[in-house]
Amino acid sequence: MTITALDFERCYRAVSTRDSRFDGQFFTAVRTTGIYCRPSCPAITPKRTNVSFLPTAAAAQQAGYRACRRCLPDAAPGSPLWNVRADLAARAMRLIGDGVIERGGVPELAATLGYSPRQLTRVLTTELGAGPLALARAHRAHTARLLIQTTDMPMSDIAFAAGFASIRQFNDTVREVFAVSPTTMRTESRRSPRNDVEAPATPGLLTLRLPYREPLDTGWLAWFLSAHTVPGMESWSDGVYTRSLRTPHGHATIGLSFRPGHVRAELALRDMRDLAPTVARVRHLLDLDADPLGIDDALGIDDRSGPFTPGIRVPGCLDGPELLLRTMIGQQISVRAAATHTARLVEALGERIDGPVPLLFPTPVAVAEHGAEVLTGPKRRIAAVVSAARAIADGELVLHPGRTTEDLRRDLLALNGVGPWTADYVAMRSLADPDILLATDLVVRQGAALAGIDLADTERWAPWRSYLSMHLWKTALAQRGAVPLPTYS
Repeated sequence: MTITALDFERCYRAVSTRDSRFDGQFFTAVRTTGIYCRPSCPAITPKRTNVSFLPTAAAAQQAGYRACRRCLPDAAPGSPLWNVRADLAARAMRLIGDGVIERGGVPELAATLGYSPRQLTRVLTTELGAGPLALARAHRAHTARLLIQTTDMPMSDIAFAAGFASIRQFNDTVREVFAVSPTTMRTESRRSPRNDVEAPATPGLLTLRLPYREPLDTGWLAWFLSAHTVPGMESWSDGVYTRSLRTPHGHATIGLSFRPGHVRAELALRDMRDLAPTVARVRHLLDLDADPLGIDDALGIDDRSGPFTPGIRVPGCLDGPELLLRTMIGQQISVRAAATHTARLVEALGERIDGPVPLLFPTPVAVAEHGAEVLTGPKRRIAAVVSAARAIADGELVLHPGRTTEDLRRDLLALNGVGPWTADYVAMRSLADPDILLATDLVVRQGAALAGIDLADTERWAPWRSYLSMHLWKTALAQRGAVPLPTYS
């Protein structure tokens, strides 16, 4: 969505009605106050002559606006456009959220996407109102606010953990974006709770409230996470999903639970620089930036009495290479058997860490070198898994959120032992592609038969056929009694 593509009347109606569905999809900049807000801000609706609408918080900051301290626009759910769209701007936003600029600068972001830095900057400025550096700066400001309000870290440590080059740059950015100094922000946060943070927990542990657009079918996500749990690196207990994961600068342990209106996330990070990419990956895992009302409307789900349930999500992933290898291990066997085989691999080759889930999923290098000694089952499947791990380790296969579905699918199908179902499933979950129909999946086919849907005639549900796949999957599993009755946010 370009700046000029924003429909003024539609946006103003959303602001006038304080429609939270549009939070994160655009931002309201008020000329008379110099402040930008989310659409649902409880403040008095500004006159239409005094407002403009911008597609990103970075564009608002670039234009000189400060973030509203009442509605905290940077704490809104992310825009669903970055999943629906597959153009350069959307793919760049996914990578910026994953911290690519903090790790390698604009040249690395541009090279990853296959463009020159100049081309990339021009496209992002035209489409999103800000270049890559300004977009990354907005992410750093959000990360800084979280660390200021949720930890007792010294401000100097927060500055570098959030990705700032200097303490002066950190102080200036916080003042420009939030209109207060970092120390004042911390003092104020102790006095009044915010909608995306909780009081500082034990040292080294961050507790965040991750917002989403309602409704949310928590029963489906709970079943998916618990059913696919791999002992040693994941656990599901008393409604809390806990797992370890590799991060750009080390590793982390996360604990996720569903609460009214938000997901409670407890993060134990070895390196605080990994906060922003870890939060982005968790949001991707739970598909928290989706627009469920728009999706449900397109799929014809207008109540809770039909075969489909509102608010279903398409689970994403925390790590692309891990997703591919786990999917290949689980081909043509049950979910439980796949977890057993994967747990054996993790126990033998995974790195040990401190924490409630003491193992990390093995690196592609470790699987390529020793996977054949650990994995059991058909020789062709073992060889395929090891070959895929070697391709990832050697850089022949690249799995990151900035790829297009077409390119990733082509590269996956070139691997031995990877067929259309595996390629589609991995693309759907790793790239959050909303329009992949798993038409050859046995459970999806069973669900289609129960719902009376012809899988050869699904064009009317584009571009939301990934969500249709989840509905059909759940329909079949519910008929078997495997999935509990739906629960909603």
